[in-house]
Amino acid sequence: MNNWQNFTKGILKENPILVLVLGTCPTLATTSSAINGMSMGLATMFVLVLSNIAISLVAKIIPDKVRIPCYIVVIAAFVTIVDLLMQAYVPAIYATLGIFIPLIVVNCILLGRAESFASKNGALASAIDGLGMGVGYTLALTVLGAIREILGSLSVFGWKFAQGDGILLFVLAPGAFFGLAFLIALVKKINK
Repeated sequence: MNNWQNFTKGILKENPILVLVLGTCPTLATTSSAINGMSMGLATMFVLVLSNIAISLVAKIIPDKVRIPCYIVVIAAFVTIVDLLMQAYVPAIYATLGIFIPLIVVNCILLGRAESFASKNGALASAIDGLGMGVGYTLALTVLGAIREILGSLSVFGWKFAQGDGILLFVLAPGAFFGLAFLIALVKKINK
């Protein structure tokens, strides 16, 4: 498979959220608005690309018995970097996303890509795979956040476009489930 196919498969065909249904906890918890979804997606993409590169470079020298813990340590190092960068440069978003930034470490998308792709391929292919999966993840979170924000608050990216209250259900947790179910159904229809 060429690099372009590695990139595009993560966007629609193998989207981590909408097709593989991985990482649903942060998806449901952080998509109360489009900016929150986009921010979480970009943070995860940063970690995904860099951890894929690092793991592809060291995978051959890591013994099989300790490969998963080693992958988690690599992922945790990049999560720490993104956590500190967000805390320093975007404190408002950092305060909103809170505990979900450090929890990127246990997001199964990262360990899944490390195990299934990065450990078996070169650095460039792994970076492109991570970027494609990251873009797909970010798009899914942003769209879900936008849907919830539009229907729940009558705004998008903080811009209020109508007066009124919106549908409270979409601001609350059940709105995340409804929105995600709709997006998964839509992507299944598109992929057929």
